[in-house]
Amino acid sequence: MALPAGVCTLFPTFSSFPTLMFQADALPTDSKPDFYRGLQAQARALLDGEHDRIANAANLAALVWQSVPEINWAGFYFFDGRELVLGPFQGKPACVRIALSRGVCGAAASQGVTQLVPDVHAFAGHIACDAASRAEIVVPLFLDGRLLGVWDVDSPMPGRFDDADRVGMEGLCRVYLDSLAR
Repeated sequence: MALPAGVCTLFPTFSSFPTLMFQADALPTDSKPDFYRGLQAQARALLDGEHDRIANAANLAALVWQSVPEINWAGFYFFDGRELVLGPFQGKPACVRIALSRGVCGAAASQGVTQLVPDVHAFAGHIACDAASRAEIVVPLFLDGRLLGVWDVDSPMPGRFDDADRVGMEGLCRVYLDSLAR
């Protein structure tokens, strides 16, 4: 039985408790805006009713990892008051701590502006956690006017991200931040 996109449903299990499972259907690939609208709808359904920062970050990273083509890393760094610290992610092991003065993540956090980098080798101070990464997009996350962290996505394809990806990723971040509100 096919379920509507982004639906959580109960499935019987061998235990006495049913399992809640999320099923993400295929997204349109002919238009990036349509793709991201669909992905944002799936993210809303996946995060609905949960307010835990780590749980929602983990699920969003997994959803993006499974859905967005041509990426090799997707995840969060959270601001601890001094630096960015690795949070939930999908991809190869990553740098654990990033100063606000270093790399694409530090630039997004300190400047408060999404960083869209078509060629990471041309970005002064780029931190190479995965040598295969060639393009990167990092969205700063602010909650109640305070820096929460950054959302970071890498690709092995130079020029992989464009303005449509920026708009789409910023939309996904709004869904994530909205999920934290009680």
